[in-house]
Amino acid sequence: MTDLHLPLDRGAGRLAAQIAAGFRAAVRAGRLTAGTRLPSSRDLARDLEVSRGVVVAAYEQLTAEGFLIARRGDGTRIAPLARPDEPAPAPPAAEPAPAALPSCDLPPDPGAPYDLWPSQPDLSAFPRERWIAATRAALRTLPSDELTYPDPGGVRPLRTELAGYLGRVRAAVADPGRVVIMNGVAHGLSALIRVLRADGHRVLAVEDPTSVRQLPMLEASGIRLVRVPVDADGVDVAALARTNARAVLVTPAHQYPTGVVLSPSRRAELIAWARDVGGVILEDDYDAEFRYDREPVGCLQGVDPDRVVLLGSVSKSLAPALRLGWALAPAAIASRLREHRGQTDLGAPVIEQYALAEFLRGGGYDRHLRTMRRRYRSRRDALAGALAAYLPGATVHGVSAGIHLYVELPPGTDEDAVLARAARSGVSAAGAREMWSAERAADAPPALVLGYARIAESHLVKAAQLLGKAVTGGTEG
Repeated sequence: MTDLHLPLDRGAGRLAAQIAAGFRAAVRAGRLTAGTRLPSSRDLARDLEVSRGVVVAAYEQLTAEGFLIARRGDGTRIAPLARPDEPAPAPPAAEPAPAALPSCDLPPDPGAPYDLWPSQPDLSAFPRERWIAATRAALRTLPSDELTYPDPGGVRPLRTELAGYLGRVRAAVADPGRVVIMNGVAHGLSALIRVLRADGHRVLAVEDPTSVRQLPMLEASGIRLVRVPVDADGVDVAALARTNARAVLVTPAHQYPTGVVLSPSRRAELIAWARDVGGVILEDDYDAEFRYDREPVGCLQGVDPDRVVLLGSVSKSLAPALRLGWALAPAAIASRLREHRGQTDLGAPVIEQYALAEFLRGGGYDRHLRTMRRRYRSRRDALAGALAAYLPGATVHGVSAGIHLYVELPPGTDEDAVLARAARSGVSAAGAREMWSAERAADAPPALVLGYARIAESHLVKAAQLLGKAVTGGTEG
């Protein structure tokens, strides 16, 4: 398991050779560029679940070939002479000069002893010292002229770092001219819908089920929503094709709330649909950073960068309070988004953008994600194990990634009654029924959506025990 997209065939042996070949391919494809810092041999070995000696052998071979360079105190990086095999890409889209002057996620009971409300990261784990260091480093080198109104599309250093990060980690097709900094995914969606409406789009397809907390914001943007069913393979593209939508919002990496990963066949069908209707896919890269039991899945944007807008943020990986996100869009849409920001809010805070750029450049973001993956995996294991013990009749979905579980309750269970009894026992959780459309809610099995990021393992076990009592009709005050 690694951010570097290094597939291994363990049955074929010669793992060091496979790792080395994966790095060569990534360099030649342009996904790993000169100067990119690589994980330590120990970290990469842990992620790939191989011995450290295997990774050391691969690094030594690549160093001998000139692909890597290692310096004491600076780690291992892609060598300056490493270049893609393909011709250099076309110049980035022209970027206009900076414009001249012209909640949904909060639980109903934030004080609940056992807060299993979904979509909440562990805010206590915010890397304060590393963020302070990144901010100081940014301020030491920040030219005074950069403290004026920023480029509404985002400061160049952050867009450059994000382009490299998304290409390396999410297999995206990225250059700084396609990246627009937004105040989170919600802001990016709101701005995108207004751009799409100006281009003649009147309908947006959304997944069914989906987060009800984002529906009012989408509707407020002036577009009509149609719901498209999600099944075990992800969004039903055949059902999508029967609508009159030419734009669709999807969460292919880890569907919210079901946790389904969009299957390879559906990915191909969705891209084909967009090409057939001249449509646009809005890809919310929800929970893509946190995966535990499966190999990384590249983003849809990397398959067709002219039809897909990739939306992401640091709200789950760092903290929502930063209000930093991005849209990686086709050049024409990126230009329109920059224009929209210039006309509405003049861009994102500059110092925070430079701090995030420094955090990415210095490897602090990668290290933080590694730490959080290990922590969240341990909590996921604790909750899933406890649910198996205390709710044996339930079926748990979405365990391979993310920071929530989708738990189907035994048939005939009264979802609302379970939530009420759980609340009286001090457990805050979300029911799934309201996330389905009215047409499908009646047939949807009763289910809970349980976040596990904020609670220690022992408390997760106790919360599962209380949920078990709530399902069987008992409470514990």
